[in-house]
Amino acid sequence: MTIKTANICQHLSHAAQHSPTDLAVAVQTAQSGTLSYQEIDFNNLNIESDDIAYRLNDFGIQAGMKAVLMVTPSIDFFVLTFALFKAGIIPILVDPGMGVKNLKQCFEEAQPDVFIGIPKANIARRLLGWGKSSVKHNLNVGGSSVQRWLSGAESIDQLPKAQTAKPYSVKLLEHDEIAAILFTSGSTGTPKGVVYSHAMFEAQIQALKLDYGIKPGERDLATFPLFSLFGPALGMASIVPAMDASKPITANPDYLFAAIEKYQCSNMFVNPALLERLGQAGEQTDHKLSSVKRVISAGAPATISSIKRFSQMLSPDVEVLNSYGATESLPISMMPSSALLETTEATDNGKGICVGRPIEGVEIAIIDITEDVISQWDDSLMLPNGKIGEIVVKGPMVSGRYYHRDSATAIAKIADINIDGTTIRHRMGDVGYLDDEGKLWMCGRKAHRVDSDKRYFSIPCERVFNTHQQVKRSALVAIEINGTTVPLLCVELDKGIVCSTSKALYQDLLDIADKHQHTKGIHRFLIHPDFPVDVRHNAKIFREKLSVWAQKQWKE
Repeated sequence: MTIKTANICQHLSHAAQHSPTDLAVAVQTAQSGTLSYQEIDFNNLNIESDDIAYRLNDFGIQAGMKAVLMVTPSIDFFVLTFALFKAGIIPILVDPGMGVKNLKQCFEEAQPDVFIGIPKANIARRLLGWGKSSVKHNLNVGGSSVQRWLSGAESIDQLPKAQTAKPYSVKLLEHDEIAAILFTSGSTGTPKGVVYSHAMFEAQIQALKLDYGIKPGERDLATFPLFSLFGPALGMASIVPAMDASKPITANPDYLFAAIEKYQCSNMFVNPALLERLGQAGEQTDHKLSSVKRVISAGAPATISSIKRFSQMLSPDVEVLNSYGATESLPISMMPSSALLETTEATDNGKGICVGRPIEGVEIAIIDITEDVISQWDDSLMLPNGKIGEIVVKGPMVSGRYYHRDSATAIAKIADINIDGTTIRHRMGDVGYLDDEGKLWMCGRKAHRVDSDKRYFSIPCERVFNTHQQVKRSALVAIEINGTTVPLLCVELDKGIVCSTSKALYQDLLDIADKHQHTKGIHRFLIHPDFPVDVRHNAKIFREKLSVWAQKQWKE
């Protein structure tokens, strides 16, 4: 059933009414190795966000305006975000880790009316001209008086206090109205602004309740800012550790373990890079996470070895729930670690990575691989089980469009017209297949396939070569030889293993290729010292960069 009007803040108001003194957010700070914590309960989070919503309105910032929010994870971040949602002001959330060039492009596309950021972000805005043509209001959050002066922005703390103590009247938006714009990280292409509605947020909250079993009163170690906002909306406390969320690989495991222990966190949201880092630290010290009852991993496929290592810290019955999706549609499917481990042999033999069954309300289909626009859905587009094609998803958490990106919307969205109206199917840009049990197997990005004398898919090909003892990871790329496209495998070696001769390794890789029908024909290999990967997940390989490198190396 379509949600007609909604606002994520309704859940915060409910929690403030029914469990006012319960912890809503705790933020860990580390100074010279000493940890401290700032806390706020549901009642005060609700009251303070009401106050800021009134102040923003009094300052001239009204419903429908767009506001870039560049504030580090903090109590201020939660108060501001909920204030923006309450007031119907559209937050634009960008990943600082996407790079200066991409950030500038995001501002140009989104045309924000308001910039709200810490002094460092405001200073960068002034120096680099972010949003110069559109921003009418600049607001500083925190910092010293000197920093605020340098940034040339008003301090949000110094905005006049609201003249009323009445609860703010939360703006309810229609199911298709813009509630927020979330920019993709750009790790698999140019960042795009995904239009979120409150109905999408509502669908994600319901999925976390029903499919993941999250209940009010839980406490979550929140390592990703966007997911941390769902905590208070679920009646769950968000515990924010002292770490750079854009670079999880740099996190100090001791800080995270301390936060989990102090607040007895029952839930954790971690990406594959952080899963690996914490698992390594736990293995070295034999650390146990006795309070944790659920671990959610998303962003990229976690390796089997990472899951096994991390699971040593968990109680035997606790699962790592591997979630598949994207900014445009999350979550789509889920795979418990116990079931994933049973697919190891299939994955190592090139069957792809199993990402589980669709969650409640989600429909997954596979269509032929094409770069053409598909304007309208027809069931005849669906491929049979076992056939690899592009993954297409439909569900209440699927976004309808990109912001000011009509061409990207046209290529990624398919209108599904039926007697109940029109819904949108999203083309994931990933390839895979459905098995006879309804489970989805992912075979890589559509753009990473290599069409030569036959079609090669990245994950099925790479996984069989990754079974070699000396191979840390591999990447399938295309190069041109005499005008013909041919597959080549870039290989990064495990630095902890003594390598055989290059000739012996080359022969081993050739033997592996010949054992499998889907890798036959791959007989060009190059050793790369250190693959370029995204900073957030440390798992998404920049194959485009490797392809350029490989082409140059082969010519030489």
